[in-house]
Amino acid sequence: MDQNHKTRLLTRLRGEIDTLSPRLKVVAKYILDNPSDFGMDPIRVTADRIGVSPNSLVRLAERMGYPGFEAFRAPFRSALITDGAAQQGEVWIDALQAGTDLARAQAQFAQNEINIVTRSLRLMTEDKINAALTRMLSARQVFVTATRASYAMAHYFHYVGRMALPSLQLIPRHMGSAVDELLEVNDQDVLIAITFAPYSADTIQAMRFARDRGAQIILISDSDVIAPNVDPDVTFAIATQSQHQFGCYGGAMAVLECLISHLIAAGGDDAHHAIETYESLREDTGAYWRARTTPKLRR
Repeated sequence: MDQNHKTRLLTRLRGEIDTLSPRLKVVAKYILDNPSDFGMDPIRVTADRIGVSPNSLVRLAERMGYPGFEAFRAPFRSALITDGAAQQGEVWIDALQAGTDLARAQAQFAQNEINIVTRSLRLMTEDKINAALTRMLSARQVFVTATRASYAMAHYFHYVGRMALPSLQLIPRHMGSAVDELLEVNDQDVLIAITFAPYSADTIQAMRFARDRGAQIILISDSDVIAPNVDPDVTFAIATQSQHQFGCYGGAMAVLECLISHLIAAGGDDAHHAIETYESLREDTGAYWRARTTPKLRR
């Protein structure tokens, strides 16, 4: 089967999701967010996970022009063979699998992290990188916002990224909301929003506010469809599946690290000079601990 079939089908689902009935819209969003699970699970398991009847899955398949559920799921099942290729050859994981209960658990957790990083980077295509860089480098101001656990990633991206992109600003900087610091945003600005399910109401509000004022939006999230009236210009899709109740952010950090590397590369000599200046300032102000040789006492 054509390996691009799944990609085209997902693109079509994103484009048509707003035209679907509320129930079929829920089914489509599940498929967009969980394409691997959809390709692997039987129809009843998928229906139970979504909270709909199997007939809803059949109706969506027919709505998309397929004769039945199995034909609709086939591109996702075929893609699993390609997606699983990266899992082969991890000898050290195989060794852990043969060990104690703790070792086997570590093998499972480590493989999950490898999978989500690999998938997130594979989805970070050249056209998306170019679209994001073009907007960020030409903007008057670039804001980055997130809340709760995601805020740590936004803080890191700002802390390092501003050395290559001086226009980069972290919001909110204090105890207010992101909207408080977007009052003068306009069509010359860019907002980078980081949010994962369950999606932050503050971040969604900031995206809508910025969009209403003409700003361009770069979204880093586990789904292209996070809320009504949220239409990013560029979306970096992140795999976040985990072995516990909370999402794993290894894939998100890998994508942010790559974006920082691209910004530094695009900045050329000016970016490298800015980084050296920051480092010299930190050295001069004693920001980094340095071991000092204790002078010998004279006898």
